[in-house]
Amino acid sequence: MTQSPPSKPFKRILLTGAAGGLGRILRERIKPWAEIVRLSDVVDMGEPGANEEIVRCDLADKAAVLALVEGVDAVLHFGGISTEAPFEDIMQANILGVANLYEAIQKHNVKRVIFASSNHAVGYYKTTDMLDASMPARADSMYGISKCFGETMSRYYYDRFGVETVCIRIGSSFPEPANKRMMSTYFSYDDLTEMLRCSLFAPRVGHTIVFGMSDNPSVWWDNRYARHLGYKAKDSSEQFAGKFPDTSEFPEKDDVTTIFQGGKFLLDGPMYR
Repeated sequence: MTQSPPSKPFKRILLTGAAGGLGRILRERIKPWAEIVRLSDVVDMGEPGANEEIVRCDLADKAAVLALVEGVDAVLHFGGISTEAPFEDIMQANILGVANLYEAIQKHNVKRVIFASSNHAVGYYKTTDMLDASMPARADSMYGISKCFGETMSRYYYDRFGVETVCIRIGSSFPEPANKRMMSTYFSYDDLTEMLRCSLFAPRVGHTIVFGMSDNPSVWWDNRYARHLGYKAKDSSEQFAGKFPDTSEFPEKDDVTTIFQGGKFLLDGPMYR
């Protein structure tokens, strides 16, 4: 007698921001976890592949977001603006969008959310500081402020409704570091995927803030409060050390991009326009 293949852990996972830089990377990687992957963005995402659903949606449209979340078991929220921008744009995509999303998540009884937060929620700490998730947010930009809002919104929905969220303060997730700063913030695609897997499958996560990073030789962040996720990085920026031979641990005098963890984001905000 032929046995049916085992079902996947989730019936349907929603990935917002599917056309973005990380969304495109994750599109194939998350397929083993769900029978159906629902992909959403405001721009064209191409044709749906096997076991995919394509739903074009503006997160600022409350009714559209409510429909988007229907039938979903878990949400990977990577949607919104991912760089510094005028507040009016950030407000629509990143603030109103996350408010609409969590309302829809609660109404449709979704119990697990992964929120793509950012290191820019804490970018005004110095590069000589060591942070953990218990320390207050110190955003370095309007973009960073929107991520602080998302973290607070997710905390409220956990406290009020029991919606569990892992907020991943993503460092620098690229094929390789592009500068010396990224030697500390590097977060490989494989390690990002593993952190998402751990965040989805851990039995209980409550409301967890975790710093998204690989096993880099120089770090600014301590994940002591996220050990229950079971995440262990396999990659490291050490392999790229030869590209940035200056290993000085001290920031350059009067250069805010090296004094503070947020780097060039500190120069992109409205006060410099």
